[in-house]
Amino acid sequence: MKENGLLDPLAKELSEQFDVIDLISSWLPFDYTNYYEAEMGAPLFRRLLAFKKLIKQNDLVKIKDITNDLELKYSKNGKRMVNIDPGYMLHERFVLATGKNYTHRIYIGKGIYADLTLIYTKGAFQKLPWTYPDYTDKNMLAYLEHVRNKYIADLKQSS
Repeated sequence: MKENGLLDPLAKELSEQFDVIDLISSWLPFDYTNYYEAEMGAPLFRRLLAFKKLIKQNDLVKIKDITNDLELKYSKNGKRMVNIDPGYMLHERFVLATGKNYTHRIYIGKGIYADLTLIYTKGAFQKLPWTYPDYTDKNMLAYLEHVRNKYIADLKQSS
């Protein structure tokens, strides 16, 4: 995301679609690739949001469809101003949805693939050979660890 002003309306729409946003959120610099700069400009920033409502894994296709529609809605002159990659976290893994096929991605329907981004083993998130560098950054991993801890606490509380 390049324009900070998009965050509030986008967060509002996402919270209406997927329940109330949890207070867990983080701004992280997007320094690891220039892949999106031609379309969106620079500098770019990544905003991560966690939601209170747990999803079913098989809802990821439907959720990615919704976020794709939001990307189009917030486009200007045929260029996206925001790239939204929904995902989910379980005890043992962190998965993101993408429209881009690759050898390690599993097709889950409607042009959407599940990307196993990180695994959790030996007390920490572990990168995989295909994990994007921004998901191995210490700040990103600390944020994801925080989200995972909250997820586990919420699961215990709801039992």
